[in-house]
Amino acid sequence: MESTWFLAALWLGLALLASLLAIWFRISTALTEIVVGTVAAPGLSVGFGLEALGSDAPWIGFLAGTGAIVLTFLAGAELDPATFRAKWKEAFWVGLVGFLAPFLCCTALAYYGLGWSAPSSWLAGVALSTTSVAVVYAVLLELGLNQTSFGKSILAACFVNDLGTVLALGLIFSPFTWKSLTFIGAAVAVLTALPGLTRRLFLRYGARPSELEAKYLLMLLFGLGGLAVWSGSEAVLPAYVIGMVLAGTVGNDHALVRRLRTLTFGLLTPFYFLRAGSLVSIPALVAAPLVFLALLLVKMASKLAGLFPAVAAFRYAGKERVYYTLMMSTGLTFGTISALFGLSHGIIDGAQYSFLVAAVIGSAVVPTMIANVWFLPRHLLPARRTSKPPGSTAAPAAADAAPLE
Repeated sequence: MESTWFLAALWLGLALLASLLAIWFRISTALTEIVVGTVAAPGLSVGFGLEALGSDAPWIGFLAGTGAIVLTFLAGAELDPATFRAKWKEAFWVGLVGFLAPFLCCTALAYYGLGWSAPSSWLAGVALSTTSVAVVYAVLLELGLNQTSFGKSILAACFVNDLGTVLALGLIFSPFTWKSLTFIGAAVAVLTALPGLTRRLFLRYGARPSELEAKYLLMLLFGLGGLAVWSGSEAVLPAYVIGMVLAGTVGNDHALVRRLRTLTFGLLTPFYFLRAGSLVSIPALVAAPLVFLALLLVKMASKLAGLFPAVAAFRYAGKERVYYTLMMSTGLTFGTISALFGLSHGIIDGAQYSFLVAAVIGSAVVPTMIANVWFLPRHLLPARRTSKPPGSTAAPAAADAAPLE
């Protein structure tokens, strides 16, 4: 049992190191956690064995998965229903272009350029078509842009983009069965009743030391997430929808959101981002670096080529247009999930998996760093953030909106 505690201390020590690096280099903590995980896995294996980091341990996988689910839920809860209704056309078209452009281009690259089989090529297109709600939300939260109309528009477009990815993965590789119908029916019934039930439950039994709200929300996320996986979908998809449905209840309860952020960013997401980085096989990348570079460049180029005019069509200009486009070019959560799905079902092999995951992680790091270093629309930042770099630990003015590392 003591090994579990030592391993947990190691992971949180790496998370602490990533937070310090984020402060020193003024970049997002989520990105430094990915990079630290990528470097730590092979580094520790040299001195302590291949499983020194324990990325495949079931409890670490559970914490990492929970982190992705809760973070995705919080992103949905931040999406103001009024903003989504007002900008549904923008979210739909930007999200659709953000999905289709890399999906088609990366599939063509894998099939015609890299000589992969047709199923492997389709899987590559799906994995690289994603954007990352987890990374985008974490970055926007650190900057305070999650509370702005600009940030909420990006999150809405990210949802549509990833919805296209999930549908493509299901339609191409997971046949529509009675399980799918069961999941859809149950989800519709639960989501319909959820706003009213949640509001009444929180009014009568909430705001107590027992943290009933958190237990209730985690039960919903795990329950519908389990049903989604059972039906052949992914647990993070209902999490985002639940967040959107409860945006008017949970999203307006700043104290509750603050507590959920403490749980998520303090414990859960470090395991998710560190584990995502640790899954990359450095030897496979060293053996064929051009494959990784080709996949990364085609994903980013196709995203930028498609999204730049699509974003401009909705009257974004200057740094806002470039920042919007670059943030939509990220990928992580659904990309790694899709790649792992392909590996576990024999659609791709271990080397192809490493190339895809490395390209997905690269797309989480490269465009986000470029966006925040050169194209950050500082005029949109809340006043309390304009003099502070991302990752600063100075106390914010408003406690209920304070970003956490």
